[in-house]
Amino acid sequence: MSLKVYNTLHGRKEEFVPLNEGKVKMYVCGPTVYDTSHIGHARSVVVFDTILRWLQELEYEVTYVRNFTDVDDKIIKKSNETGEACSAITEKYIDEFHNEMDALNVLRPTVEPKATEHIRHIIDFIQMLIDKGKAYPVEGGDVYFSIDSFKEYGKLSGRNPDDMRAGARIAVDDKKKSPLDFSLWKPAKPGEPCWESPWGKGRPGWHIECSAMSYEYLGEGFDIHGGGKDLIFPHHENELAQSEAVFGRQFVKYWIHNGFVDINNEKMSKSLGNFTMIKEVLDTYSPEVIRMFLLSNHYRSPIDYSEDSMREVSMGLDRIYAFLERLENAGVSLYESQLDGSRIDGSRKGELWNDFCAAMNDDFNSAKAIACVFEAVKKGNRLLDDANDSPGADLLETLNLFYNDIHAISNVLGIFLLDSKSYFKAKKEKGMADMAIDPAQIEAFIQERVDARKNKDFARADEIRDHLQSINVVLEDGPQGTTWRFE
Repeated sequence: MSLKVYNTLHGRKEEFVPLNEGKVKMYVCGPTVYDTSHIGHARSVVVFDTILRWLQELEYEVTYVRNFTDVDDKIIKKSNETGEACSAITEKYIDEFHNEMDALNVLRPTVEPKATEHIRHIIDFIQMLIDKGKAYPVEGGDVYFSIDSFKEYGKLSGRNPDDMRAGARIAVDDKKKSPLDFSLWKPAKPGEPCWESPWGKGRPGWHIECSAMSYEYLGEGFDIHGGGKDLIFPHHENELAQSEAVFGRQFVKYWIHNGFVDINNEKMSKSLGNFTMIKEVLDTYSPEVIRMFLLSNHYRSPIDYSEDSMREVSMGLDRIYAFLERLENAGVSLYESQLDGSRIDGSRKGELWNDFCAAMNDDFNSAKAIACVFEAVKKGNRLLDDANDSPGADLLETLNLFYNDIHAISNVLGIFLLDSKSYFKAKKEKGMADMAIDPAQIEAFIQERVDARKNKDFARADEIRDHLQSINVVLEDGPQGTTWRFE
């Protein structure tokens, strides 16, 4: 099955055929670095990191560019409020962003350009627009893009410029030719960062930054442009207009946009006070739980962040790791070809890997891909139950396929990458630290429960289990005795 991608530009799934065979150029809008990143930022980054990983698995050579907007009204406002230099603010939040994304197993892009490091490219791009009659400078140092000069304006978002113009109000002294014309260059104001330009000292508008930087690293046209759905209009619409107006050719072949993260079934917004920062989530949940949550819905659908949803994902991840540990205890191991991270050998791919590939090739459907893993875990556990955890040679080979398929899948999804014993050990240690629990107390409860069961005092045994469950300690009875872990 070939890769199908939902293209926002046409509103449908399309077969993915890159502009140059075997190579993919991808640009994704990164954060405006004026504050700590929230869970919505993390979703976009994790989604496109997974898309990158899948394209690489399909053996494409991927050039991946994700920018930082480090000059913006919000950054300047924060600088004025705090007294910190804009550069100090942006460097602080870039470092924080990198640390958080590294924790979430996000691969670094090929290039991470900053707008302030590409002012010359931005100025040159604006000049090209002026030279082609697509933009115009006005008295005072502003430069605007003329949307009337680009007849296809609105084709990405589906908005009609005439309808938008009818609802717009023009100030009497407005220097724009049309109320919809947008800023490419803004004149300097006292105390703001600024650069010399043919139109006087000033700074770039937001939209022009990405057009200039994508051109610098990916050329006049490229394969994939991504970002959150909130960027479709006006940001991506304006990028498309600028770039196609200059070069007279298609700017981007496939536009990909991820859905929003809601918080407890409400839209995340500052007015509701429910902005959830990544570092807060990392304080509570393991990076793999967060990453698995962010991939648990199709990337185009909204996803709801809540304690219940995170607990459910955490329990699901436990089930996968418990299955991997069970396989290891039964004598299953990685094929030699996978020990160095190589791609799974064609003759040693199982049904799970094939199902996973079908899901990922269907518009990067990570939700369906994860469901395939859970189905395999269910099936594998049933086989181990029937064999009393002592599989024969034939069953061992089947289980080997499960184990190696999951390992290969982990490299694409960026989850269940840990050794199973290390995973449960880390979870137990964090649980004890968070709950201020002494493990000796847990062991004492377990022994008391063993004694109660021996004395046929099942009510007390159940009472102990319920008490431990109330502090998220789960008991697991097995042939070797009772073990425990945190839920």
